[in-house]
Amino acid sequence: MTVRRTSCNLCEAICGVLVAVEDGRVTDIRGDESDPLSRGHICPKAVALRDLQDDPDRLTTPVRRTPDGWQQIGWEAAYEIVVGKLTGIQQEHGRNAVGVYLGNPNVHSLGALTHMPTMVRQLRTRNRFSATSIDQLPHMLASYLLYGHQLMVPVPDIDRTSYLLMLGANPLASNGSMMTAPGFGTRLKELRKRGGKVVVVDPRRTETAAVSDEHHFVRPGTDAAFLLALIHQVIADGHARVASYVDGLATVEAAVEKWTPERAAAITGIPADVIRRVAEEFATADRATCYGRVGVSTQQFGAICQWAIQVLNIITGNLDRPGGTMFPRPAVNALLGLGRGHVGVWKSRVRGLPEFGGELPVATMAEEILTPGEGQIRAMVTVAGNPVLSTPNGSRLDEAFAALDFMVAIDPYINETTRHADVILPPAPPLEREQYDIVFHQLAVRNTARWNDPVLPKPAEARHDWEIFRDLGLALVRRTPWSRRRAEVTARLRTPPRWIVDAGLRIGPYPLSVRKLRRSPGGVDLGPLQPALPGALHRKSKRIDLAQRMILDELPRLDALTELSAGELLLIGRRHLRNNNSWMHNSARLVKGKPRHQLLMHPDDLADRGLADGQLVTVASTAGSVAVEVAASNDIMPGVVSLPHGFGHNRPGSRLTVANQVQGPSANDVTDANLVDAVAGTAAVNGVPVTVTATDPGGVAVTPNAR
Repeated sequence: MTVRRTSCNLCEAICGVLVAVEDGRVTDIRGDESDPLSRGHICPKAVALRDLQDDPDRLTTPVRRTPDGWQQIGWEAAYEIVVGKLTGIQQEHGRNAVGVYLGNPNVHSLGALTHMPTMVRQLRTRNRFSATSIDQLPHMLASYLLYGHQLMVPVPDIDRTSYLLMLGANPLASNGSMMTAPGFGTRLKELRKRGGKVVVVDPRRTETAAVSDEHHFVRPGTDAAFLLALIHQVIADGHARVASYVDGLATVEAAVEKWTPERAAAITGIPADVIRRVAEEFATADRATCYGRVGVSTQQFGAICQWAIQVLNIITGNLDRPGGTMFPRPAVNALLGLGRGHVGVWKSRVRGLPEFGGELPVATMAEEILTPGEGQIRAMVTVAGNPVLSTPNGSRLDEAFAALDFMVAIDPYINETTRHADVILPPAPPLEREQYDIVFHQLAVRNTARWNDPVLPKPAEARHDWEIFRDLGLALVRRTPWSRRRAEVTARLRTPPRWIVDAGLRIGPYPLSVRKLRRSPGGVDLGPLQPALPGALHRKSKRIDLAQRMILDELPRLDALTELSAGELLLIGRRHLRNNNSWMHNSARLVKGKPRHQLLMHPDDLADRGLADGQLVTVASTAGSVAVEVAASNDIMPGVVSLPHGFGHNRPGSRLTVANQVQGPSANDVTDANLVDAVAGTAAVNGVPVTVTATDPGGVAVTPNAR
């Protein structure tokens, strides 16, 4: 038996792990205490790495759809089919007739990050989509507007802060998100031990809220009103102070003048005196940081929320300050390999939603496939994604994928989305590949670096994801008449990921290389976050302008927010430590135990509708309806119901033996693709108006809808 060091790249925590291998099989996985970032922390998902490796449902060779079912084929034959079909469709119908969807796991893979963008660019299509627009897009938009780069995202310096204000975030379940903070629970205990305070604002008393100093329920979709009221109060109390390189405070002051604590209280449900007190505590704390995540991003005012969070941190002097929000200084600067970003250069064909960074909102993907006309998507490339379960109005997208002329999936599973593919190209699993986390070191609460060699050898017939992108990209270069800079593109595709990382390390701020990192397999500690402004700003002026017209012009939309209404029900999602979107339900160790698919509902709301705990109910919205068991919970705000996303397996044709036995509907069958953030185009999957009614055993609602 040998023990090898690597890291778990299934979530943003990138925890270091020790993997025991005996006779070519993984026998044990434990936390690596030598990792300077995770410090031995581990969660159940890391242990499930062995399940991915050993899963009999995982594809190991390409397959193609035939009238007699799936048929294994060789790699070269698969490439020939894929490239021939994609280029043929583009030649007949135009470049935009091919669409691309990129799932969340891509950002967790070194090879995908280094080679997938180059391959996708060879398609020259504007119909590109990703999980970004149902996740962190408002973060990236705010960073682009304020700091000049879409990935220049300040992170909470949690290890030194004394006041942590969190909205719509549950890092005890996520291990941090857009904030790489493994072992968040330990870090939270350390914060409180040194006399700090944690305040959580969320429609549900989450695992994180339960261990905080304060938790305040907030009506879903109204967080922007709460944040604007905080900004209003900080300024009104004379606490606003900005750095010499910050402009626009007077304009912001005028814009938030009417957002008093009283006005926000009537809308959000948070008392005015609480808003005043939180504003005072935050502004006068010696080190404070405000952090908001999925709950405030994936709603109709997500962009305003993330802008307001940045403004609050800036005007209280907590940006670029130890214990506030700071910019990591990673060994490999991811910003150099990713464009600054742009917004609204083009818009979606059907609804006119704006692109951001070259991607259109995923909420418009189904209609771009189903609506006839010039530019209609007729073929799709999906990479490591399951949008049928993870994006709004999944049932309509299911219908759309079935209507395509051709579809190729780069994915190791036949799941609810890839079952529609004509060809599936499966990449090698995580334990068989090299890894350096380019993006998550860019978002980490401490500067560290770690290179991981493969734990297990890759079989000769298998392909790494970067090799799949390389081969497809090279074939596209040969076949597409519009391919430019052929020699440059070819060289980039042929360069192994290790060489790219090594080059990034050598030009980085530390004397490092891949060879040096391999000598420290547990990772190297590069120290705490350090002040970097204004020099690090990606603007020629080296200044920050708070008064962003794109945001300020949308503030009047908040006027449509009404006071709390008796009888309304608003749907929100929720996350569990053992869940990872839709793609870890095929691990028996992660789905075992008490079912966690139920609809959470406050007892008073149940009583008002004549419903009982454990009853089968129908949840309905403008998008559709699902049947699910309801669970009474005092941890949910009255007027709010919560359903986790990522469920909804066991659809015809999917081959997920364990997942197909997991109970629960898809929450995205009732989220509405027409509900989006008008600024960013982010899907609004939180704050969805729904009705909940009793359901008979046949699945038919038997009581009138009650909103």
